[in-house]
Amino acid sequence: MHERGPGVRAVVAVVAAALFWSSSYAVTKRLLDDVGPLSIGAIRFTLAALLLGVMVRLSRRRPARPDVRQRWQLYLSGFLGITVYFILENVGVDLSTASDASLIVATYPLMTMLLELVVLRARMPLPRLAGVLLATVGAFLVVRNGAQVGGSSRWAGDVLLLLGGLAWAGYNVLGKRASAGRDALSVTYYQTLAGAGGFLAASLLEAGEWRVPDPTASVLLVHLAVACSVGGFLLYNYGLRRMASSVAVNILNLVPVFGVIGAVVINGETVRPAQAVGGAVIVAGVALGMIERGRGATAKPGGPGAAVPAAPGVAGEAR
Repeated sequence: MHERGPGVRAVVAVVAAALFWSSSYAVTKRLLDDVGPLSIGAIRFTLAALLLGVMVRLSRRRPARPDVRQRWQLYLSGFLGITVYFILENVGVDLSTASDASLIVATYPLMTMLLELVVLRARMPLPRLAGVLLATVGAFLVVRNGAQVGGSSRWAGDVLLLLGGLAWAGYNVLGKRASAGRDALSVTYYQTLAGAGGFLAASLLEAGEWRVPDPTASVLLVHLAVACSVGGFLLYNYGLRRMASSVAVNILNLVPVFGVIGAVVINGETVRPAQAVGGAVIVAGVALGMIERGRGATAKPGGPGAAVPAAPGVAGEAR
């Protein structure tokens, strides 16, 4: 019996999730003119946690509360994958550019694979290893271009974005264990709750700069909370239930493409030839690293919004 391919709605849902997540870089860059990077995270994830909490309460199949050990694992993974990761991302975008961030994030699935290799001793097939090396070369081209064009500040921002990838990889590895036996909605709720708490504490460092956001900034903050942190997650998991995980991961490779387009359209950034080449090399490396998944389709992806991670993203695969 032949397995039916994913329906049009499922594909559209995952493409929409990739579009939402990719927009976060350009939107964050725009917001940084009015709101501090730590305050952006605090507002974004507090709103997301409140919305997810309501959704959990209204869920027809309300999940049982996890035991104390599992709950603290979820809190820890949420702190690492949301607070630590997005602090590095927001500060990195502030120092660098949204287009650099969109391209560098394409290396995150491969960083997760490397960490799984070291920590979980997962198998690393040759195509995947070649993909890691190729994407690393692409990331080097993007960062090197940032140093030449934007100086030390942009270079530092690109490095922080790469460190954010390591934090996200750590979240993925821990999240695999912490989310065992739990549904995606409750996992994301507990992780977002911890991430919001961490951001609220960190945002106190910017208390002297707090002011009421103007209408435009308020709309962009709501977009980050509702579209990127909640909507993207729901859309991604809607599609993931209706297609092989390898197909969903490949669709998420559209994130850097959409991200660069958003940086150009929203922020008026210019994509230089070296940056474009680096981005193309990164995407090629990601595609090469996913070859084996296309055969087995048994690994579950993570991305800026999935709940059970194995490759990059947000709240279970933010970013």
